[in-house]
Amino acid sequence: MKHRMQSSAPDQDAGRRLQHACTKARCGGADPRPRGPVGRSSPGPRAQQATGKYILIQSTTSTENLGLFKHLLPQFTAKTGIEVRVVAVGTGQAIKNAQNGDGDVLFCARQAIGGEIRRRGLGREALRGDVQRLRRRRPGQDPAGIAGSSDAVAAYKTIADAKAPFVSRGDDSGTHKAELWLWKDAGVDVKAASGTWYREAGTGMGATINTGVGMGAYAFTDRATWSSFKNRGDYKIVVEGDKKLFNQYGIILVNPAKHPNVKQAEGQAFIDWVLSARGQGAIKAFQINGEQQFFPNASPPG
Repeated sequence: MKHRMQSSAPDQDAGRRLQHACTKARCGGADPRPRGPVGRSSPGPRAQQATGKYILIQSTTSTENLGLFKHLLPQFTAKTGIEVRVVAVGTGQAIKNAQNGDGDVLFCARQAIGGEIRRRGLGREALRGDVQRLRRRRPGQDPAGIAGSSDAVAAYKTIADAKAPFVSRGDDSGTHKAELWLWKDAGVDVKAASGTWYREAGTGMGATINTGVGMGAYAFTDRATWSSFKNRGDYKIVVEGDKKLFNQYGIILVNPAKHPNVKQAEGQAFIDWVLSARGQGAIKAFQINGEQQFFPNASPPG
């Protein structure tokens, strides 16, 4: 899975490899770090007490809520005996938590930390997810006339020129950052337009789509959320296929030199597994309603 991390990543001083991963707490004793929502892959409480092996991942809500971790983590645990616990929060919060050493691995979107990764050559990409433009399918409900376009930047500019209603997540998530990059490429100042045709919901993906359906507005969403979304009304995809709509994910090991509580060996074991042929195959096999959601494209570890 791909997601890159920026200088705000936990590894910002000595940066580790970017990859989808889980973070660990120390073996033995209570882990002082917050555990938050938990996606377990453990062989059970008794086995955990016997082995004391587990890691803690700081990640985004989308990968957790869509069930990707429930699909991946049991396979990793079955191979290694290492339990994985997930703290699923917004991208910005996940990065802050990792910076504070509250976890072993950060699993996050490239848009959040990509600049630092590119500048310093840190990390590895693990997968790609797709994001799409949606519209309300009703006569007169494609006011910008963008249906069928495969040029995302041009579509954004057309929406702005038409002052067509658009609802943004506005929550500093990876998807929100990807959207902002497209507006920037289109030369549109959405801050200046805020509160007019451009509305910021400040909510997660599902709630943002709901708002868009209610307003008859354009929205920007990831494929996985859309595949599982029930309240579609007469919405449909209007722009897709542009490479700029590909959302890369990455994983990075929290810097053990800066945070001695990081379980380096176990966290790296998870990262290496995700980047391995077996891990990449598991990512590829994840589906929602019979549709592949993520497209693994990591190079082998090493």
